[in-house]
Amino acid sequence: MDEHKEGHSSPYAGRWVARIHDKIIAHGGTPEQARLAAQSSRHKEKPEIIYMPPAVPFSFSPLLERVHAALPDQEIYLVGGAIRDALLGRVSHDLDLVVPQNAITIARRVASALKADFYILDESFDTARVIVSTEDGTRDFLDFAAFRGSGLDGDLRGRDFTINAIAFDLRNQTILDPLNGAADLRAKVIRACTDTSLKDDPIRVLRAVRQAAAFDFKIEAGTRKAMKQAASLLPNISAERQRDELFKILEGPRPDASLRALEILGVFPYLLPELSALKGVEQSLPHVYDVWEHTLSAMQHLEGILSAIAPLHISPFSEKMEGEQEEGRGDLFTGLLTLRIGRYREQFAAHFNQSLNADRSLRALLFFAALYHDVAKPATKSVDEAGRIRFFDHDQIGAKVAAERARAFNLSNDEIERLKIIIEHHMRFHFFSSRMGGEGKEPSRKAIYRFFRDAGEGGVDLVLLGLADLRGTRGHTLTQETWTAALDTARLLLENYLEKPEETVAPPRLIDGRDVIAEYKLEQGPLIGRVLEAIREAQATGKVSTREEALAFGREWLKENPK
Repeated sequence: MDEHKEGHSSPYAGRWVARIHDKIIAHGGTPEQARLAAQSSRHKEKPEIIYMPPAVPFSFSPLLERVHAALPDQEIYLVGGAIRDALLGRVSHDLDLVVPQNAITIARRVASALKADFYILDESFDTARVIVSTEDGTRDFLDFAAFRGSGLDGDLRGRDFTINAIAFDLRNQTILDPLNGAADLRAKVIRACTDTSLKDDPIRVLRAVRQAAAFDFKIEAGTRKAMKQAASLLPNISAERQRDELFKILEGPRPDASLRALEILGVFPYLLPELSALKGVEQSLPHVYDVWEHTLSAMQHLEGILSAIAPLHISPFSEKMEGEQEEGRGDLFTGLLTLRIGRYREQFAAHFNQSLNADRSLRALLFFAALYHDVAKPATKSVDEAGRIRFFDHDQIGAKVAAERARAFNLSNDEIERLKIIIEHHMRFHFFSSRMGGEGKEPSRKAIYRFFRDAGEGGVDLVLLGLADLRGTRGHTLTQETWTAALDTARLLLENYLEKPEETVAPPRLIDGRDVIAEYKLEQGPLIGRVLEAIREAQATGKVSTREEALAFGREWLKENPK
């Protein structure tokens, strides 16, 4: 068999081979590797070095052709995640390109040719960004940088993991893979490029965990050992880089598994020190786990809940909606969930599409809240006379602890405020659902009004976390009756917030502060706001519906609540 002719479908596809008399005698990830491998066995002969393209061309962004057209003679390589994604059959909108030198100048030329936006990222490191926007609103980011190290080989070896240390030559359409990253991709392995990769940049400890979860890969044993050794160096990394990697983990798949991995690797004392104390803290029934295992379980169930209530899409291959079979295969509790609150899928999507910060999602912030919702339990643990373990005020104190960590990560004020609301009020949902299940009593209109008055838009987050928290509390002991009571509570709260907010949650004001001052002969001060709030609550509970009724109610309220 002619191995060259069959090379497209052979194990050499995408690699460089050394050939003598039409026979392949060696191969490697680069031309030089193939040449050196051939010399070890046929040192007296001079082989022909050729590239063996894959049977199916890699699926790269069409922007690369335009970049090459703008720079036909320029030595330029696509590197990093975009290559990895292409080998995995994914298309990336973040393209990292490296050149020998003058990266900023080259990026400016590309931006001009593509009629795109141009930014200098770091003049001292010769890096720049080109942003290509399309009519449908999507954006592609092309980052240009000069080689780090001695040439392309040095640049690739200085990267984090072998699966990200592969290059694509835009000029001759060939792959250069000096560290055999493509083989690690096929084996689903995360492997550090060098022995010092993790110490050189400790943030890679978090990145390894994130990418292992994202691609369902395993981390190679030597790399895991290096990660443990590098964990103590995380304080040398800026809080912003720590935060960004952590929030990418929380945004990605299986955040509970990723956080478990970080704890096992010894990362918490250097990244999330407050969480170290959760492990081994016992809880009384109905809790079936200690505080740490409960936290992970709640996060796992939160991911399942968010997946179950995600918007359905019509599949081109079936008349049914995608997700219907998923619901059928899910457990009974997931099926009940979608029956009770599945009709709010689009509203949930709109909620999570809101942004408190352009760089981070509400979804990731909710998982951060889930991670910290019981952070104060170790500090507030007590045992009553009956031997029952209590955690008085853990919600109030936990909100403050989480806010401190959020400030250390330089989260925005809006994010910190939402985080505090979620943690401070997370027990209220359980109070409602417990009464619903134990006494058959629904939350009153006043209770619903006050819940959303205090929670605002965070009320939706509180409902979803409450459901996940319940499942993470009771685990296999959760009964259908208890779950149904919680779902009925969730449906009632969401129904009021999403379907009739003007009736119960945020009734329109019938009078304002000037009316209060004029009608009751009051002076400016806090009392004005208290009167208005009392009237608004009366509206929410159905006691007041007109301006005249509002004024009369305010008059009576002032009699009962003297200055």
